[in-house]
Amino acid sequence: MIDGIILASGFSKRMGKNKLLLSLGSDTVVEKVILAARASRLNKIILVCRDERLMEIGKSLGVTPVMNKNAILGQAESVKLGVAASEANGYLFLAADQPYITSGFIDLLIEKHMETGKGIIAPVLRNRIKMPILFSESYREDLLRVQGEHGGFEIIEGNPEDIELVEVENERLVADVDTLDDYRWLMANGGEIL
Repeated sequence: MIDGIILASGFSKRMGKNKLLLSLGSDTVVEKVILAARASRLNKIILVCRDERLMEIGKSLGVTPVMNKNAILGQAESVKLGVAASEANGYLFLAADQPYITSGFIDLLIEKHMETGKGIIAPVLRNRIKMPILFSESYREDLLRVQGEHGGFEIIEGNPEDIELVEVENERLVADVDTLDDYRWLMANGGEIL
């Protein structure tokens, strides 16, 4: 049983406005991520966010919203809140700004975890680890102790023998929206018409 933890507490500094509320067709960026997670084999979906509008979106889409009052301390705060809200055997951390993630790709990561028995499953694109990243419950205490902006990446670096990397064939699956140029790129590369 794997829970999905959607990290949605960022400040969108490079965008200049809340990127998670940008429209992509009939849904916002964050709604696309939530809907993909809900359509997957994930058990419970937890949305860790820092504003009321996202809390309401989470509730309306049937996920468990968790308010992050310490978002200024970095992504690690969202990681810890998500893990604390879960009682699962593992945690799949999703970036709320990857609107073209699919339920099929999420399920592939879960299947790799079950097939290999590895405690960390991570997509890799051009030799760079991307999100979403799955951690087994054996890393629960480590995840509850992370600090700063890097979330669980130090856990990944410290456990190379327990990682299964999944090559990403379609860049759009893991493309994130940090700037208006990113948003335009997504729209130009198969995004829906606004």
